[in-house]
Amino acid sequence: MSIDLAVLKTERDRLKEGLREVEGELRKLEAELKTLRQREIQTKREIEALSTLIDIQEARDTRQVEVAS
Repeated sequence: MSIDLAVLKTERDRLKEGLREVEGELRKLEAELKTLRQREIQTKREIEALSTLIDIQEARDTRQVEVAS
């Protein structure tokens, strides 16, 4: 029993089309992941900046309390 060449080619073409769809989805997900990573980095920077400002303000408040005492 032999395998029909046309069936093999059809199956190959179907798999190629499926692969193209998967690759397209992958590119879209990679772009979304990059955007999310950039947002993560930006948020971490903002947290660090606010923490620094809090530390500065707390240090000033501590000094003012010490001077007033």
